[in-house]
Amino acid sequence: MDTQRDPRASLAGETVSLPEKMQETKKDERDAAVYMNFMKNHSCYNAIPTSCKLVIFDTKLQVKRAFLALVANGLRAAPLWDSKLQRFVGMLTITDFINILHYYYRSPLVQMYELESHKIETWRGDSFENVYLKSSNRILISISPEASLFDAVYTLLKYKIHRLPVIDPESGNVLHILTHKRILKFLHIFWKKVPKPAFMRRQIQELGIGTFKNIATVRQTATLYEALAIFVERRVSALPVVDEQGKVVSLYSRFDVINLAAQKSYNNLDMPMRDAVQGRSCFIEGVIKCYPYETLETIVDRIVHAEVHRLVLVDRANMVRGIISLSDLLQGMVLTPAGIDALLS
Repeated sequence: MDTQRDPRASLAGETVSLPEKMQETKKDERDAAVYMNFMKNHSCYNAIPTSCKLVIFDTKLQVKRAFLALVANGLRAAPLWDSKLQRFVGMLTITDFINILHYYYRSPLVQMYELESHKIETWRGDSFENVYLKSSNRILISISPEASLFDAVYTLLKYKIHRLPVIDPESGNVLHILTHKRILKFLHIFWKKVPKPAFMRRQIQELGIGTFKNIATVRQTATLYEALAIFVERRVSALPVVDEQGKVVSLYSRFDVINLAAQKSYNNLDMPMRDAVQGRSCFIEGVIKCYPYETLETIVDRIVHAEVHRLVLVDRANMVRGIISLSDLLQGMVLTPAGIDALLS
């Protein structure tokens, strides 16, 4: 008796040959790699806007003036130029400001008002004076304008940074500061010209893109100092502010902390979060929400059009169930199809 199997397998009333299955698998792989290939085929230079604002600080500039300049220009970071070394040596970010406030607020050795008179080089420890930013990243991570956007995405996620200077290798000039936000917006500009992968129509909870466990939140009755501690310890960029029932009422981000410099209110970090949220005078990134049943395409559209850095995933009772950040989206859409998980590296 001939026991050789039929090369055509029957499934749900349909016959699918092995070659057809292989073709479908290849099609799925090409489909999933659409955004990955888009990023590989476009350079960092392509993503630089025709008009943009770039602020550069000399390391001899007073810290107070530097952070006020960030506030005035609506910026979150600026490259640092060392006039002695004649090169860029790092970035001044809001994270630096948060680390200083958290570390020295209750220090018996340093008065908070003394810090603002120091120069940036003192904070960084570039001079022989007191070193304040002991945990500062002393290496400037940058990228060439000719490098691909895929390399930029990988660098941002691998090193867990939010800003990547694009530096001309010949002149040494900073051309632009690339961010997750700019890269995703650049992709969105070509949204209708690029084939849409099937996974974009799947629900966000099904894809598992985002943070859904051990979510960092802060109660509105907690102090601002407690919020700063969470920023430092958990290395998150924003905190959903929740009420006594755990329902989200607002969002407090790292950028909001810069208001303390503008208002000179960093001597009162014991204020409740309710007051800190209400006292913001600068641009406020509101709580833009999403739901587990919404598709990835809907999520990306919302975060790009709202020009925010993350969405708060809530259930129908307005309870926080997750955070979906720009990093999560770029990982899921660009790096995962390449077999790379930079967020876990």
